[in-house]
Amino acid sequence: MEYVHLGRSGLSVSRLCLGTMNFGPLTPPAEAHAIMDHAHEIGVNFFDTANRYGGEQSPPGQLARPGEARVGWTEEIIGEWFAGGNRRRERTVLATKLYGPMGDWPNEGKLSALNIRRACDASLRRLRTDYIDLYQMHHVDRDTMWDEIWQAMEVLVAQGKIIYVGSSNFAAWHIAQANDTAAVRGFFGLVSEQSIYNLLTRQIELEVLPAAIEYGVGVIPWSPLQGGLLGGVLKKEREGRRRLAGRARETVEQHRDQIAAYEDLCDELGEEPANVALAWLLHQEGVTGPIIGPRTVGQLDGAQRAVTLDLDDDVLKRLDDLFPGYRPAPEHYAW
Repeated sequence: MEYVHLGRSGLSVSRLCLGTMNFGPLTPPAEAHAIMDHAHEIGVNFFDTANRYGGEQSPPGQLARPGEARVGWTEEIIGEWFAGGNRRRERTVLATKLYGPMGDWPNEGKLSALNIRRACDASLRRLRTDYIDLYQMHHVDRDTMWDEIWQAMEVLVAQGKIIYVGSSNFAAWHIAQANDTAAVRGFFGLVSEQSIYNLLTRQIELEVLPAAIEYGVGVIPWSPLQGGLLGGVLKKEREGRRRLAGRARETVEQHRDQIAAYEDLCDELGEEPANVALAWLLHQEGVTGPIIGPRTVGQLDGAQRAVTLDLDDDVLKRLDDLFPGYRPAPEHYAW
């Protein structure tokens, strides 16, 4: 495993981030524990979760028993794993998120100072830990001033409950505004941004990625395989291992020629499509490491190859030709 600093911080994290959204609804607790144990065995020290994970809508298609899924369940599963000892907590860079509602009463969601305090304490209880390494805002809150948000985060840092702060799904100007306000307050500000980024979805190259690089904010791509569409979906469809429906089928039909050419290129390289997609992200400036969401230990093992897979300039150009990206704004659309 390779390690890099998270943004401008001194924190070392693995170049693959273990996403836990499947834990509970799609991956039973015992299997989730085995995946986390194996992640440590192969050197993955960076785990990502969120306070709302484990609920009925995250993700859809649950395999859990009816009524079993609930928000907070995923954090509870991780907490049970930490409680098993063996320096699991100490060896983990733990990232969780807040924003979405945890109940139907006022102030049970978003980024008021009150909810930041309550949400952090609730996550700490579920995770069975006394601190969170990276506390992330899952979405921008347009109704709360940055001075209020940073005041609340500063208190959590002073109390030792969190160490770093990150964002997710922010626009470039949100990153700039957040970090400029933090700087005036003498606070460290954002060190990371989680954003959707993959060969099919490259809009962050316009402004978010350049802003993140400028402000020293590490980018953590989520959905690096575009919901599995860059993981050999056409081959799996032909072999009967995957049935597409709804929006996934619509997206495949819209990009079928691109995806087919991509899978042919991967065959030419002798590499799995999923690993090529992950490796491509690791070749992009500003990217710390993509979030992978294995449902099994085998899927986690397969992703290791991406870290050592070197894509030469010719392959990178062919990928850009297949999936055209963006130049930074305003050069992309103006002189």
